[in-house]
This record gives sequence, C-alpha cells and structure tokens, in this order.
Amino acid sequence: MDSPLQTAKAWSRSRRGKQPSDGDARTRILDAAEELFAGGGYEATPTARIAELAGVPKGLVFHYFPRKIDVLISLVDERTVVVEEEVGEEAEAVPGDAAGALSRLARRLPLRASPAMRRILFREADTHLSVRERLSRLNAEIIRRARFALELALPGGRGDAARLEAAAATFAAVLLYQESICLLTGHHIDPDAVAELIAHALH
Repeated sequence: MDSPLQTAKAWSRSRRGKQPSDGDARTRILDAAEELFAGGGYEATPTARIAELAGVPKGLVFHYFPRKIDVLISLVDERTVVVEEEVGEEAEAVPGDAAGALSRLARRLPLRASPAMRRILFREADTHLSVRERLSRLNAEIIRRARFALELALPGGRGDAARLEAAAATFAAVLLYQESICLLTGHHIDPDAVAELIAHALH
C-alpha cells in the first residue's frame, strides 16, 4: 500500500497542468483548516475533513504537513502577524500627547489575524504550547511598541518605568483582545477611549 506521500506525488504527477499550483493547494488546505479549527476546534477536526473541504487528497495534506499539529503551527505562524505601516516609530510621537501616541499606534499597528484566527489562538493556547508561545510573542511585541510610544510622548521621566509598563500592557490587551471580546459579548471596546483613560492615569 502506498504511503500518503507517495499517493500525493502520484496525484500531483497525474494532475499537473490541470489543477491549481502547489502553492494554491497549500493555501486551500490552510484555509480549510482555519475554518474548521475555528468552528469545532483542533482536536475535533480530522485531517480527512480538512482535505475534503480543501478539495485535495488526504495524502497531499500530509505532503505539506506531516503531522496535523504542523497545520496548526503553520496557521498560527503565518496568519497572526503584528503589522506596522511604513512609518518610523518616532514619526508621530508628540511630547505631552500620550493619548494621541497610543491612538495612532493602534491605527498603524494592526494585528493581522482574521476573527477565525483569533478564535483559534485563544481556544488552542490552553492546550498547545506553540500557540501559547505565539500569543505571548504577539502580546510582548505590542507591549514593547506601546511602551516606546508612551516613552516618546512623556519625555523627562514622566511616569516611572513600572507605570509605563502597566499602561502599555493594558493598551496591548485592548488591541489583542478587543475583537474576541466583541465576538463573545457584542460589546465593542474603543481603543481611542482607552488611550484617553490611560493617558489621564499617567498624568
């Protein structure tokens, strides 16, 4: 009996020129996994169901992702990214305007993750170390940038390091969790309003 990898290679040879490229197939597999993991969870999703939804042979899934956990790791690594627009970190810092610094940061530093990927992150972080580590790195990066923005906006040591760290962590939590909270409760958190509250607390 052929191995999954042999099956995938045979399928690829027989269908070359008739099917989308390998990159397209890999993308379809990740798209299907994202939908299924977000809906029913990683543990409840068999690899065969991913292949079925992606419209590819099960062997091709194993060709790209030897273990099911590799699908989850690839999703988390490739589809949850902190993106900063091509603006220097100091470009919009106005001394004395901590609220404005945080609000501008929120607008130019989105977390590129679909609502489905956010559900996957928070659902699987409890049971999969790789997901938890990714979530931790995202959180740390947003805190770093928020703290840097506050340091620029509050020159001369206004607000000690511990207070700035707490303020940055609070704002990072809003950026990271706001969509998940909205999905769960229907309540939208306004980052600008939170920025104003944090700035007020630091003065």
